[in-house]
Parts: sequence; C-alpha cells; structure tokens
Amino acid sequence: MKKISFLASLAITALLPLSKLSAQETIKKNGYTLSFESNDAALDPKLKKRLIETFFVVYPKLAKEYNPNTLKSVQFFVDTAYKGVAATADGKVTYSSIWMDKHPEDIDVVTHEVMHIVQDYGNSVGPGWLTEGIADYARFKFGVDNAGAKWTLPALKPEHSYQNSYRITARFFAWIEKNVKAGTIKEVDASLRDHTYQPEIWTTLTGKDLDALWADYTKNPQL
Repeated sequence: MKKISFLASLAITALLPLSKLSAQETIKKNGYTLSFESNDAALDPKLKKRLIETFFVVYPKLAKEYNPNTLKSVQFFVDTAYKGVAATADGKVTYSSIWMDKHPEDIDVVTHEVMHIVQDYGNSVGPGWLTEGIADYARFKFGVDNAGAKWTLPALKPEHSYQNSYRITARFFAWIEKNVKAGTIKEVDASLRDHTYQPEIWTTLTGKDLDALWADYTKNPQL
C-alpha cells in the first residue's frame, strides 16, 4: 500500500505543472463570459491581455450587428500543437501559439474567429467562400487594430474572383455596402443563419446577381 501511495503521489506531482499551464481563467464582463486557457508556458502576458481585451471590445459589437442570440460564453485556447493560424468550432477558438508569438500585432484574428461564432450557420446552405468573406468583412469593419497588423483589403487584380474568399471577397462586400446598398451583407448573413439563403438573394437585395455586381466592381473598384 505504501508503494502504491508513493507512486500515486509522484503521478500527482508530475501532473501539477501541466495543470497549472492548462488552468482556465474565466472573465465576465457586460453579460459575456470568456474562458481563457493556454498550454504555452512562454505566452506573453501582454499578448494574453490583448486577446482578452479584443474579445470584449468586438464580440458585443458583432453580436449587436449580426446575431443578438449568439453564445454568451466563449472559450479561447492558445495551443502549442496547433499548426494553423486559428480555428473555431462549438464556441471555442483555438489559436496557434507559434503564429501569435511571431505575429503578436495580428490581434484581429480574434475578430475574424469570433465572427464565426456569431455567424452560427450550422450546416450552411451557402458556399465556404461566402462564410469566410463575411468573417473578413467583419474584421475590416470592426477590427480594433488592422493597421497595426498591416492587414488591409487587397487592391483588385485581374485574376481575382468574388469566390476567392477572405480579404478578396471582403473587399467586394465593402464595395457593395458603399456603392450599391448598405445592409446587404447583414441580410445575406441572416439568410445563411436561418438557412433560407439562395443565390437569388443578391438580385432581390441589389437588383443584380453576383456576376453582374462583380462586373460593375471591376469597372470601378474604388472604396
């Protein structure tokens, strides 16, 4: 019995550092809760602070603009094993510690990722490029420091298409909002969430389908 107890004690002692690293911090503010976790022992406290602050700045704004019924509790996990930039699923955003260490100024990756929580499309009836384009449009509109990350919407190039997704699609959406009809992207987002989206919605909202809108955009792409 003494041997078993000793081994058990060693096991518990060995797990303590890992538990400490993985311990969750829960922050509540203005009706929203963020659970923050990291397995990166070298995570810069200033970066952690900015990730948390950015959430509480942008998430309420995104919720108000697009989906007041979005989740009130969100999880952040900074993961040393994750090889991408960030990914979101089931109310949890996983950030690559490698990416964040190399790009601490790219704080609005938070804005893009939590917009995916707000989108809440489920098994979306729309194409993937549309989902990502809307998320980057939200980053463009609500980001707290895109300039600090040197993150901009790219100038139109001949090889571009509205189906390129992310920033290319987001710039097209910004153009529609400014030059065609404000509120269009909000309406499209809502249709994706309630699964009524059809490509014809663009014609209903703007009088033109996507191809015609893109043709107009390529003739006069200034924002």
